[in-house]
Amino acid sequence: MAITHKRILLKISGEVLMGPQSFGIDLPTVERVAEEVIAAKATGAEIALVIGGGNIFRGMAGAAKGMDRVSADHMGIMATIMNALAMQGVLLNKGVDTRVLSAIAMPTVCEVYAAGKGIHHLEQGRVVICAGGTGLPFFTTDTGAALRAAELRCSALFKGTSVDGVYAADPKKDPNAKRYKTITYKDVLAQDLKIMDNAAIALARDNGIPVVVFSIREAGNVARVLNGQGTFTTITKD
Repeated sequence: MAITHKRILLKISGEVLMGPQSFGIDLPTVERVAEEVIAAKATGAEIALVIGGGNIFRGMAGAAKGMDRVSADHMGIMATIMNALAMQGVLLNKGVDTRVLSAIAMPTVCEVYAAGKGIHHLEQGRVVICAGGTGLPFFTTDTGAALRAAELRCSALFKGTSVDGVYAADPKKDPNAKRYKTITYKDVLAQDLKIMDNAAIALARDNGIPVVVFSIREAGNVARVLNGQGTFTTITKD
């Protein structure tokens, strides 16, 4: 079956990389997620990644405990770069040419993000990991993912979560919650479904980028969903 998208941005939460741990980076889990990326790339799609930093540090939590929000968010930005470097290291060890492009300049560690540079690497068959969020406080990595998806001219934003789509209520709390096969940006915002922050949904909407929500915890799911198979929800226009 032909892939449904030629170039995607895959957003993964930092918490996914914790694996069975309560915090930090679990290397076997990073290797499993890397295999998901490799399988998706093998379909012929160009893959860009954004990885959150919640497994290491979450800015909002720090701010809530009295830390200055700007400083807390900058620490969260650093956490996303640590996760990006961990993923790059595993992908490189598996023979996959990978580049980390950071919104925060770290020339001795990785390349500085620029849209043209990212597109060039994607066209050369490399996996591109966009690190550092937007580079600014007060913005989530979901918003950063939507921004990078637009800048890199991706045809879809794939949001890998711990659930297999968008539900009318939290399926962990309400086992009878309805799962949507498709839902509009407008309805996600109106119902405050919180699958992504509102700024990210609005940015995807304004740029006509469908958001595909699926479970990253199910082995082989990225490539499966990329082929239009499996269980997922697509957030799109009316």
